[in-house]
Amino acid sequence: MAYKIKHIPKLAHVWQPVVAKSQAKFQQAYTLYQIGELAQAQTLLEAILKKDSKHHDAVQLLSFIAFRTKQYQTALRLLDKSLRICPDADAYSNRGIVLYELRQLEAAVASYDQAIALRPGNAEAYSNRGNALKDLGQLDAAVASYDQAIALRPDIGEVRYNKSLALLLGGDLVAGWELHEWRWATEKMKPMKRIFPQPLWLGKDSIAGKTILLHSEQGFGDTIQFCRYAKLVSDLGARVILEVPKPLLGLLKQLSWVSDVVVDGSPLLPFDYHCPLLSLPLAFKTTVDSIPCPTPYLRAEPGQLAYWTSRLGEKKAPRIGLVWSGKPDHTNDHNRSIGLAALLQHLPARFEYVSLQKEVRDSDRLALESGPHVLHVGNELDDFTNTAALCALMDVIISVDTSVAHLSGALGKPTWVLLPFSPDWRWMLNREDSPWYPSVRLYRQPRVGDWDSVFDRVKADMTLLGC
Repeated sequence: MAYKIKHIPKLAHVWQPVVAKSQAKFQQAYTLYQIGELAQAQTLLEAILKKDSKHHDAVQLLSFIAFRTKQYQTALRLLDKSLRICPDADAYSNRGIVLYELRQLEAAVASYDQAIALRPGNAEAYSNRGNALKDLGQLDAAVASYDQAIALRPDIGEVRYNKSLALLLGGDLVAGWELHEWRWATEKMKPMKRIFPQPLWLGKDSIAGKTILLHSEQGFGDTIQFCRYAKLVSDLGARVILEVPKPLLGLLKQLSWVSDVVVDGSPLLPFDYHCPLLSLPLAFKTTVDSIPCPTPYLRAEPGQLAYWTSRLGEKKAPRIGLVWSGKPDHTNDHNRSIGLAALLQHLPARFEYVSLQKEVRDSDRLALESGPHVLHVGNELDDFTNTAALCALMDVIISVDTSVAHLSGALGKPTWVLLPFSPDWRWMLNREDSPWYPSVRLYRQPRVGDWDSVFDRVKADMTLLGC
């Protein structure tokens, strides 16, 4: 029996429970699971297992409930029990997904290998195996695994999209941008695709004298990173309209090469072509050596600078801006965010620290409140013009991979970005700098999950700061 674990960008599995119609209690549990009544489903399944401890389907469904509720160790234990009852390709594949969530990547690859050995045509296992290999930094092996999945299921957008991320991470931008267009065929991005009567522009048509709409997609950081391409579009003789999320409106209105900046969802001015921001690198055939980088291409607004200068008061020591976590619902949040308490333990006392964190999680609130040397102003950051001004007043910004890291880099501020072992593609691998932002310094985990080594490097470099 296989079940479906939806986990973008990993390829999902399909669950078709095979049970006799007479097993009414299991069918009832499955129905409850389908409508989201997980606790009731679990109670029924546990009752089934009291009578029949080797009920394979009940064990499998319980493992999925554990996965859905992020009880990954419980899910792993149940899958191991399921495999003892009946070795099954789908159970091995699902076990690989659970191990992936637990960041036991080598074990996840081994579990996918067992799934593939039992069912060589298992495209899902090949795709998920590619994700684990990518996160291990084994990019050639990851691409090969994606290629095997594509050969088996050429119609599934997730696989090609995942391959594009591996190529981009490895610095093969030309091939990566081509495949990156498959994001619009993924389960996550398909509903976000914009449909206009005007044609999509990907660099082939002349746009001299035309008006083009450049529209943001995905996160704030993506918009900040790729709005730089609006200048290249304008240089081709086009009039540029930039559509952005409201919190970025005030910040991006300053772009001199953009004719109009509008909030997404508002009525649009007439235009001749359109292009999503993350398709512009494809349109301009961007390589690592041709990344447009006129940094700083953003600046702090003078009025906000004056306000925050007064708000912060007299500067008595070098100021360090801190950002330690991103949005909790981000698909990679468990990999990129850190706990504030762990970070604070490694920060020298001689600096002034300013929290640039807009939203503070409950798990970090005590550390923030008990750290009197950290000034928190997140509740005053109502848009990115405030955050830009604060960044401009810092000597260094220390941030995990969030929109503030992009903002600070676009402002040309010294920015130290703390990265997991397998980072987002834009930070690439095996380098301490970023071709996207010359003022950024990258601090990478040397091993999966090893933040302490990152903190130790940061602390050592802070002792050398002469600001």
